[in-house]
Formats: sequence, C-alpha cells, structure tokens
Amino acid sequence: MIGRIALGAGAAAAAVAGVGWAIARRLTAPVGPRMFDLTVRGVEYTDDGDLIVLDRTDQAAAPGIYNLWFEHGGWAQLATDTVDRGPTRVARRITGTTSGFTPKTGDCASWSGIYYATPADAGLHTRDITITTPAGPCPAWRIDGDLATWAIHIHGLGSTRAGTLRGVLAATELGYTSLVVSYRNTAEGPRVGTGRTTFGYAETSDVDEAIGYAVRRGAEQVVIFGWSMGAAVALQLADHPRHPGLIAALVLDSPVLNWTEVIKSNCARSGWPAAAGHLAIPWLTLDPLARTVGLPGRIPLPTFDWTSRAVELNTPTLILHGTRDDSVPIRLSQALRDARPDLVELETFDAGHTLCWNSDLDRWRNTVTAWLKVRIPR
Repeated sequence: MIGRIALGAGAAAAAVAGVGWAIARRLTAPVGPRMFDLTVRGVEYTDDGDLIVLDRTDQAAAPGIYNLWFEHGGWAQLATDTVDRGPTRVARRITGTTSGFTPKTGDCASWSGIYYATPADAGLHTRDITITTPAGPCPAWRIDGDLATWAIHIHGLGSTRAGTLRGVLAATELGYTSLVVSYRNTAEGPRVGTGRTTFGYAETSDVDEAIGYAVRRGAEQVVIFGWSMGAAVALQLADHPRHPGLIAALVLDSPVLNWTEVIKSNCARSGWPAAAGHLAIPWLTLDPLARTVGLPGRIPLPTFDWTSRAVELNTPTLILHGTRDDSVPIRLSQALRDARPDLVELETFDAGHTLCWNSDLDRWRNTVTAWLKVRIPR
C-alpha cells in the first residue's frame, strides 16, 4: 500500500512538473506567424466609401480605429464608427488600404492595433539605421528632431516596430528625435540561440545600445516609450542606467509590472486555471530547469516585479492602460500608482491590451504630450 501511494505521488508530481514545463515552453516560444482568424463576410460599396462586413465580436464592435491585416498581403484601416448588420454581423468603414489592394468577401484577416504599417503611412520621415548590440545588428528607424532630447520606442512581445509608431507621433509633435528599435529574437531582430524570449532580461542589453547611440549623437535627456514587455525593458533601463540622470521620463502603455501575475492571467485567458501559472515559474527562474525549456539560463523574474519594488522606482512615469486588458491586468498599474503617487500617473481607457491609442487617439496623444511638457520643459 505504501509503495502504491509513493508511486501515485511520484506520478502526480511528474504530471505537475510536466504541466509547468509545457507552460514555460509555450510562454517563451519564438515568435510565430500572425493568426488570420477573421473572415470577411462582405464588402459594401457606397458613395461615401466602402464598408467591410465582419462577424460581430468584441473586437469588431469596439470603438476606435484599427487595422485589418490580410493573409495574402495588404491591409485596410477601419474608421471608428460601426454599422449594424443584424445580430451576428457588423460593418466598418474602410479609411485606407495598401496601394492597389481591395478586400474581397471570403478573405482571411487579422485584427490589429498596429494602425500604421510603415513610418511613411504615419506621415513620418525616417532614416533606416542599424544599432550594434550584443545580439548582433538590430534594425531601427530614426526620426530626426531636437538632438538634445531623444525618445526611445520599444515594442512588446510578439509585436513589431510598427506598433510603436502610434507613440512616435506624440514624440514628433514635441520635437524630439526618435529611435524606434528592435531587439533579439523578434520578427525583425537577430535570432540568438533557440530564439526564445527572456521576457526582457537579455533584451534590455540590446535596447541599452540604442541609448548609447543617442548619447554619442548629443542626447542630453531621454524619454522611453515602452509597450507591454517593452515597458518592462524600459523600467530595467531606468533602474540601472548606464548614464546617470539621462533618462528623464517613462511613458508606458499596458506595462508588464509583474511577470508572475501576467503569466497567471494569460493561463486563464487560454482556458487553464490561473494558478497553473505558478507551475511554470521554477522552469523560468531556476537555471537547470530553464535550460531544459530552451532558455540560455534563468530569468530573474523578481527584478521585474514593480508591484513589490515600487519604493525603488525613481523615474517619473506615465502609464496608459485599458480597463478591458485581459493579458496584463490593469490592477497592477493601479497598485503601482497607489504605491507611488509622487512619481506615477495613470490614465485609463476603455480598451484591451495595447489598444488605448486606438480607442481614443486624441486623448492618448493629448495626455502624453501635456504630461511630457510638464516633466521635460524646453
């Protein structure tokens, strides 16, 4: 009997460990292809412009401006207004498309907050440059402005540089020079090792080289714009600056402030019990286990826990966060704001993850520019 109990306990422990390993593998997996899970149900042609008909979902009916990316190439920007097409369908007006592209009924598309595909689409004049990093050459966009004040823009996990162009517009309005950077193991950056993310741990050193690039070209103060995991990187850079006094402010959209809580939220979103997220933590934070997952070594997740490290924050920070964010809980941003009201300001939006700008671009831009004018007088 004792032997059977011991055998059963061992089997249960192995099963639990296996679940933790699988979750850790999934969380750190290399960037995969975009999912084209929407089907165009119809295209309506009117004198006031074309409309695209989609299944009624929370995304398709959400207020704000968005982009549809199509499986066989091309994109279509959508206006904020929606038109009812019965209980199961909704239509949205098309405001712009890839040159020469026309959506068709039956096309498969992907819903996205990445509204501008390129800097030119956003009306920005850029230079393509390369930042030399420990991971290798990382492509970046440079948008020239005041050489004394630079903005570094960091995209999130699974996103691309184009996603940050929403914030670049605000920095450009303020006259800053902007660097839109990439980093290792992303769609645009160099591949290192197994291509797995380290949640901002190794990636921080790549972005730090962009700050060095700015300093060598006259930067006297830097504002870092970080989106989701990019915000986690921004906080690490401000926590251990190579150039003391250089980082003047942080602007963080949907920031990852506690990886353990974010992992739990994403488990719940995927249909797992939220508590299952705890099973993955040893496989991420213990060196021998992390290597079996395919990581180069352990990830020190506690250093990314700003809900616990709030007292150590020393950089003025503006957070923009959606109340409907089911990927990075807004309560983490609220907790940091409540712990450090002297340094942290929080602006909330009726939006999902990294979609605050899309839901109300004028309020997003005005909030950011007004806050930075106070923090960085010129």
